Amino acid sequence: MTPQALFRRVAVAEAVTWALLLAGMFLKYVTDTTELGVRVGGMVHGVVFVAYCVTTVVVAVDQRWTLRRTALGLLASIPPFFTVLFDLLAERSGAFGPWRLTVDAPTRAVDRPVAWMLRNPVLGLVVGLAAVAVLTGLALLVGPPASSA
Repeated sequence: MTPQALFRRVAVAEAVTWALLLAGMFLKYVTDTTELGVRVGGMVHGVVFVAYCVTTVVVAVDQRWTLRRTALGLLASIPPFFTVLFDLLAERSGAFGPWRLTVDAPTRAVDRPVAWMLRNPVLGLVVGLAAVAVLTGLALLVGPPASSA
């Protein structure tokens, strides 16, 4: 799978989970029928949000994105559906190429763990999933976003 294909799949998944969460919020706050959509949609969206952020960092390191592009990619996860827009704009600007660190030697300290993950895809996937689980757990410890209700 190319960096662009991986990034696009996770970006679209993040947008889809935003839609699920928004539908759940509609059911909870507008129709006042159930809060199950917010509970389930919120949890799923939270996990995919973290996965998008981890994926963005891995792709950014491998593709040598600028700090500005990386920050924009991460910020795109906040407004609904912007991850897909960012993906399309990044594609148009030539932000994606083949995996660099599968063949090139890591030259920066930040390259080393990403190179290891890409050169050991099964273990790299396990490490990536573990990172998502740990970060999601930390987010749960901090608590949900404050509501104004």
